[in-house]
Amino acid sequence: MKIFAVGGAIRDELLKLEVRERDWAVVGGSAQQLIAKGYKPVGKDFPVFLHPKTGEEYALARTERKVGPGYHGFSFDTSKKVTLEEDLGRRDLTINAMARDSSGNIIDPYDGQTDLKNRLLRHISPAFSEDPLRILRVARFAARFNKIGFTVAKETQKLMKKMVSAGEADSLKPDRVWKETEKALAGPTPEVYFKVLRDCSALSKVFPEINDLFGIPQPEKWHPEVDTGVHTLMALGIAASLTDSVAVRFATLTHDLGKATSPKETLPKHHGHEKRSVEILNVFCNRFPIPKRYRELAVAVAQQHGMAHKVKELKPSTIYKLLKNIDGLRRPERFEKFILACEADARGRTGFENHHYYQADLLRIALNAAREVSVRDLGNIEHGPNLGERLREYRIKAIHHALADKQSNSASEITPR
Repeated sequence: MKIFAVGGAIRDELLKLEVRERDWAVVGGSAQQLIAKGYKPVGKDFPVFLHPKTGEEYALARTERKVGPGYHGFSFDTSKKVTLEEDLGRRDLTINAMARDSSGNIIDPYDGQTDLKNRLLRHISPAFSEDPLRILRVARFAARFNKIGFTVAKETQKLMKKMVSAGEADSLKPDRVWKETEKALAGPTPEVYFKVLRDCSALSKVFPEINDLFGIPQPEKWHPEVDTGVHTLMALGIAASLTDSVAVRFATLTHDLGKATSPKETLPKHHGHEKRSVEILNVFCNRFPIPKRYRELAVAVAQQHGMAHKVKELKPSTIYKLLKNIDGLRRPERFEKFILACEADARGRTGFENHHYYQADLLRIALNAAREVSVRDLGNIEHGPNLGERLREYRIKAIHHALADKQSNSASEITPR
């Protein structure tokens, strides 16, 4: 029985990146041998075991054969006869198909090191097409490694497109789609994930609501990039530069979904798109296991981002209503996320990428002013049915005074519509 370090850890070591986790392949061994050494068996699809001390995963070397549809439609051979090269050959990309032995030697039967040097994401064999989830994985790796120059190899992109045309992407399960997408949204350039999916025509299959935004025009006065889909991915890129919050990034991605359903005769204007965005967003979220906190923020941004952009034009009472609608008085941390998504939307336009979003300053000042007013500040006013209304009045006055000087000194800017 021989044990090899395999997969992503080898790739990341060679790229001089932080190794997040290590996986191991056991060649020439059996489940009984590992259990006898104290390894704990886990996993239903194939024999995986946890190391008794480190908790790292050790999997018996295996080959797999497609016998049915879907992610579970494979049969496995985990006998002692399976070689390391055979085990590595069932993986998706060459850069993920390397191993290291106990002496530190790299085993690289599919030339992954050359692809690392050339910054290419290339599939190992035609067997890649047997698992449509690999389309999403390639897109995720492209997004993760975009900043260090990785691109999808032309032959792999061609194969992915062929898989989509053959209907392979139609069998992707919502929970697995979301799992890959959430990882991509957490990465450094999540917009690349959606670009890669669109390039191979998979975006229309897994996220038709986002794909439908491409080709939809917007007024050039406010959106020099014109195309709504282009704007959406630009905004997502800005969101990724502003925060690590996946909730903010998801809200930015989905804030304009309603523009895809604007009547053609009204284009490039999109009257009432906020309401339609919320309706489409709810359908979108019902299809995937999206966390409630992501959904709540996304709905708030889709519904209210237009108000945030126009904050300088709003009356203090309207600003107070916005704070209440977003629940900013009770949940200031969520209101901050709302502001960041709105900023990403405003700066996700050609020529505005580096502009200061002055509306964020006004919104933060308004929230702080309103939160500083409490029931204690109302003095001897009797507690009763008018208490809530008086508190509202005091908070609106506080917003008015706090914003008076700031608004007069704030720079003007073309507000996105």
